[in-house]
Amino acid sequence: MDKKNRLRKNMEFRKVYKVRKNFWNRNLILYIRKNGTEETRIGVTITRKVGNAVVRNKLKRRIKELNNAYIADLKSGYDIVVIPKKNAVDLPFKDLKSALKHIYKLSGVWR
Repeated sequence: MDKKNRLRKNMEFRKVYKVRKNFWNRNLILYIRKNGTEETRIGVTITRKVGNAVVRNKLKRRIKELNNAYIADLKSGYDIVVIPKKNAVDLPFKDLKSALKHIYKLSGVWR
């Protein structure tokens, strides 16, 4: 994913949380906010309650890889924060993929 498509700074994440437009399913939580630009930016954050650092980084890499595949299918002009829940650690890649696609469709950012 390009740098222009990533949320990187704490202030950017806080702006998305402040709007509080969120969606969830059994495995993921999604916060969205319109950013007023032509780019869709995505950030992934995981709490410390989800395993140790190795487990969290593995899950974060998997979600980022799926976002690379899905970035072309998302509507432009949104800031998105994806937060996996505890049970997302044990999901196979295929199930994580379908959970992420489901939550994007649920939120209305899927084309």
